[in-house]
Amino acid sequence: MAAELSLTPARRDIGPLRRFLATRHWTFAAGCTIFSIVLAILLAGPWLWSLDPAAQNIVQRLKPPSETYWLGTDNLGRDVFARLVEGGRFTVTIAAVSVVISVVIGVAVGILAGRIGGWFEEISMRLVDLLIAIPDTVIAIFLVAIFGPGHVTLIVALTIVGWTPYARLARGLALQVNAMDYIRAAEVLGMTRRFILIRHFLPNLIRPISAVTFLRFGHKLITVGGLSYLGLGVQPPAPDWGLMLAAAQPYLDRAPMLMIAPGLAIFVTALSVTWIGHGLEIDRTRPHN
Repeated sequence: MAAELSLTPARRDIGPLRRFLATRHWTFAAGCTIFSIVLAILLAGPWLWSLDPAAQNIVQRLKPPSETYWLGTDNLGRDVFARLVEGGRFTVTIAAVSVVISVVIGVAVGILAGRIGGWFEEISMRLVDLLIAIPDTVIAIFLVAIFGPGHVTLIVALTIVGWTPYARLARGLALQVNAMDYIRAAEVLGMTRRFILIRHFLPNLIRPISAVTFLRFGHKLITVGGLSYLGLGVQPPAPDWGLMLAAAQPYLDRAPMLMIAPGLAIFVTALSVTWIGHGLEIDRTRPHN
């Protein structure tokens, strides 16, 4: 009896954790695991790998994977693994920065549109309808023609269109929350708009916005890689997964790892964050007992 009583607090303590894990689809756990491994490699790679990604050694060009060069060398004798890690830091950072800026702008516009309504809602939603029909690549080409290629141009191009899905989602959720009785009760009680926004609106937006954020993050990774492949993003000699794919094309028959490594990196990273978003979306729509 005493043993059973002693186990009761422990069961209560792990109850929320069990419920948290039980309500997640398997894709959520798999995506978190893979993405954590990718981030760990990108963050710890420069300290664990002593080879310089920019160091050239023509004598060792186009070498296959070995103990010294885990993924071989490129056409200039540079270590592919070191460049893969360094290029991943560029690609993931650009995608993450563009997504964060898009979330902030989109959520702010969406909440204001759903909360204020009127002319602001009409103008902002028509702007969303206009921008959401324009591909990121078209805007990137237009901006590169004016300002030239680079990190800032790429982030701006991804952000111009990237905030629109969040604005539309936040507006829809804001309209739902705005119709709730507790919002009207808070207004009758004299609560400030800031308090209502922080206490009632934002908590209802966190989970659906998080799901869309991870799904869009995977899309941004592929877009960044594609634009860099076309020469519209990061410029040489800085490593980037898209640039590595473009540079590896002439040597596909002699050194296939030059293209396999960055292509697989983009695929695995985008797949992992998409799985996280998919798991969060399933958890959001699953009925709870």
